[in-house]
Amino acid sequence: MLYDALLVLALLFMATLPFIALRGGEPVEADENFLYQGVLALVIYVFFVGFWTRSGRTLGMQSWRLQLESMDGQPPTLAVSTLRFFAAILSWLPLGLGFLWQLWDKDKLTWHDRISKTHIVYYPKESLGRL
Repeated sequence: MLYDALLVLALLFMATLPFIALRGGEPVEADENFLYQGVLALVIYVFFVGFWTRSGRTLGMQSWRLQLESMDGQPPTLAVSTLRFFAAILSWLPLGLGFLWQLWDKDKLTWHDRISKTHIVYYPKESLGRL
């Protein structure tokens, strides 16, 4: 998650540049600018949902040889990835409890895994050829 957070942060900086340019170099007041907030949310959504739908892996997940799959082993669809994205937000709301839940879950699934019927699979180096 740290790798992906750094990548998303860089994308958010890039998405902010046009807003700063339009304001003549002045800072953007995020709490007053709903278009700016929407663009930032869209960037985050497109990053995660785009990668999950295309390959089942974000760039950070690729580094750790992790892949998102539906319970039947298939790559997630756009609808499933979108559901997982919004369910992950819900998992963060109670101080990340939805993520920590996997420590106690019998199947090692997070709340958003259960809601979206997906799971993360680790592929060791020997099996990378099939990805």
